[in-house]
Amino acid sequence: MILPGLSLVELKKYFKVIINKRKKILERNGLLKNVKGKYAILCTLNDKIDKEVIEHAGDSLKIISTYSTGYDHIDINEATRRGIYVTNTGDILTEATADLTFGLILSVARRIPEAQDYLVNRKWIEGWSPDLFLGSNVYGTTLGILGLGKIGSSVARRAKGFHMKILYHNRTRLDDKIEKKSGVEYVGMDDLFNKSDFLTIHTNLNKESENLVDLNYFKKMKPTSFIINTSRGSIINEEDLIFSLKNKIIAGAALDVYENEPLSKKNQLISMKNVVLLPHIGSATVQTRSNMTEVAVKNIIDIANGRKSKYIVNKEVNSTKK
Repeated sequence: MILPGLSLVELKKYFKVIINKRKKILERNGLLKNVKGKYAILCTLNDKIDKEVIEHAGDSLKIISTYSTGYDHIDINEATRRGIYVTNTGDILTEATADLTFGLILSVARRIPEAQDYLVNRKWIEGWSPDLFLGSNVYGTTLGILGLGKIGSSVARRAKGFHMKILYHNRTRLDDKIEKKSGVEYVGMDDLFNKSDFLTIHTNLNKESENLVDLNYFKKMKPTSFIINTSRGSIINEEDLIFSLKNKIIAGAALDVYENEPLSKKNQLISMKNVVLLPHIGSATVQTRSNMTEVAVKNIIDIANGRKSKYIVNKEVNSTKK
């Protein structure tokens, strides 16, 4: 899979680089074959770098550099146990993902994709109509943010421009001064789902958050509310989401991530008019993706040359190497 930008050229100055030139990820056998005896693996979030892959690579493997912020596709414990550094691309994709999140909010609220399809398919034949594609207001409504980290905070800054009331929930509440400065209000999970007109998910995927947003929480939402997810698909119970949309428990959803990717053609979400779907493009701008390549490559080069990288995920490896 060719990564955007010119940084791979720099990597070739230090290493013999084997590149998957296909547009899809390597199949399991291909992955196992190609990692054997390698010093570094530069992977994407679609590559499952589990214990088997790490073991198959052997003792020569020193770094796993992922072309993503998230690293739930990597067995961190196994890598750490073997003294292998795991690095990510940090917060480079924060602003691009926040832009897309707000784009999804506007798209699902104002029915933009649905209206475009109507026009492109030449169904607009009667001109302006007072009830054509009536949507929902965004300005002055309430935005709920599940996970007010860097991306969630960036979405909150954009919401201020729309004079939205901003609620958030984290496992750990922010300092009172930070809340006031950011213009956000902390609420419990129930209130977050009860009070939000738009609820956007930005929490990490882990054992606690997997299938966190289920029918129980959808039933707490307003029937006029929307859910947006640009984080990880498995945080939402997809079956419960489909049920909630079908039964008008919530008004709609806008998604960039899914429980299983790529999304199956048989997935019921595809045929729903009150859903906006994107193919996992949260960070997909020329500038952001090129910068991500640069960081992912630099992480490998820095560690190979004995330099520290600020993007090391498993910093405890440092102590094992002393």
